[in-house]
Amino acid sequence: MNMKRASIFAGTVGGFAIASSALAGMNGLSADLVGEDLVAGTYTVRVYAEVDADNRLDAVFGNSVYALSMTYLNGASAYQNSLGGNTSQAINPAFFPLAPSLEWDSYVTIGNLYNTDNALQDIGIDWSGWEAGGDLYADNGTWFITPADPQGEAVGGRVLVAQFTTFAGSGEVDMVFEGGFQGKDANGDTWQSGHSIDIAIPAPGAIALLGLAGLAGRRRRRA
Repeated sequence: MNMKRASIFAGTVGGFAIASSALAGMNGLSADLVGEDLVAGTYTVRVYAEVDADNRLDAVFGNSVYALSMTYLNGASAYQNSLGGNTSQAINPAFFPLAPSLEWDSYVTIGNLYNTDNALQDIGIDWSGWEAGGDLYADNGTWFITPADPQGEAVGGRVLVAQFTTFAGSGEVDMVFEGGFQGKDANGDTWQSGHSIDIAIPAPGAIALLGLAGLAGRRRRRA
């Protein structure tokens, strides 16, 4: 088995590519820093699965082989909107004019940002700690779609898997996200692999002054 771990220093708004060799299935995780203070005192990051050409993503999961977790460090904590929920199925854009901060809730997904045309399901995950602003952990749970659902298809080589809005800004690693990932290749064959990403957010007010750097790490893979 091989593991791929990525470290992202989120210094500017935009997309980050993860350097990796071309292997079948999924090559790692990347992150976009969407913005600062979209909710006061927070940073919003979107995390993507980087998949090979003509591959798709169907599930993010935790089991005895691959841990599924979101861990907050250095005093960071999750922003959770009272009108939102754990997955993109709870994010209704019709409510944004009345509750603009709902758009920046922390939630997981596959492909879709919101609940429109969204077939996402989840099972076996205790969300209570995360909904209270703490860590997320599952060793027997998943969020998933079926291979027939178009939202698992890659856009620009990647598939959205989460939005994290976080009270953070230490300049160190504030968030660590890891999980097992399952999808299909161009021949319809199923693959699984494990990946993680470290996300460091600059101290408040420093985004305009800092560049970004991505470090490729290790990868664990199961045939």
